[in-house]
Amino acid sequence: MFTNSKIEKKLLHYTGKAISDYNMIQKGDRVMVCLSGGKDSFTLLCLLEQLRINSNNRFELFSFTLDQAQPGWDDSGLRAWMEQRRISYEVLRRDTYSIVKEKIPEGKTYCSLCSRLRRGNIYTYAKENGFTKIALGHHRDDLVNTLLMSILYSGEIRSMPPKLLTDDKRHILIRPMVYCQEKDIITYAGEQNFPIIPCTLCGSQEKLTRKKIAALMKTLTTENPKVPSNALSALGNIRPSQLMDKDLWPFKELEKGLVLDEVMDESAAEELADPF
Repeated sequence: MFTNSKIEKKLLHYTGKAISDYNMIQKGDRVMVCLSGGKDSFTLLCLLEQLRINSNNRFELFSFTLDQAQPGWDDSGLRAWMEQRRISYEVLRRDTYSIVKEKIPEGKTYCSLCSRLRRGNIYTYAKENGFTKIALGHHRDDLVNTLLMSILYSGEIRSMPPKLLTDDKRHILIRPMVYCQEKDIITYAGEQNFPIIPCTLCGSQEKLTRKKIAALMKTLTTENPKVPSNALSALGNIRPSQLMDKDLWPFKELEKGLVLDEVMDESAAEELADPF
């Protein structure tokens, strides 16, 4: 399971750093990894299992997979992989696929509804089984691409936080791989030969906005390799005074802090302070 390769060491370093930086996992936590069957979640599960062992079992680890009844779904390889590594897991079948196909017209984006239904099942399972943390496999590229999508298509500056308290205050989501690059995860997944389960729903729509943004980032990165890391740094380096959010910066009150030059005459000072 553990290769002790250069890529694995790199991923473990950045995952451990993220966990430390954002206080993601505490002693005694019961962490549920959402294993979709893709390379990212498989990698996350492996890294957390290694970190759990290295920490002398300071936290528990459990793998949860939601079988959404997609055509061609085959989790036999996943189950065998789990059994071989003695990782506690469950595969729960819930037919959300039929609901998505019924509600969303052909050719439209399935992701939003599919994600909501999947999230609802995940939260319910975590609550019923007493898990204190829900771990998701999003990485650096996911955060950067989501930021650009939000800016360009939603008119918001937002992304995926490393740690999140859900709206109902019942769950804490963590993303331990926020510092990890997708290219390293791809290499690691190849080393591990994970039993990947392909997505036949969202993954079949080639013109998704997220894929367009990923292509744009790839082009920009070719021109300047520092673009992704700079974008990630920007998420933790906010300058409210340089933006336009009136709730984050008191633009209307700035005049109160203005220091007038002593040579300015009284009439000019009064004119400056007088509102329109």
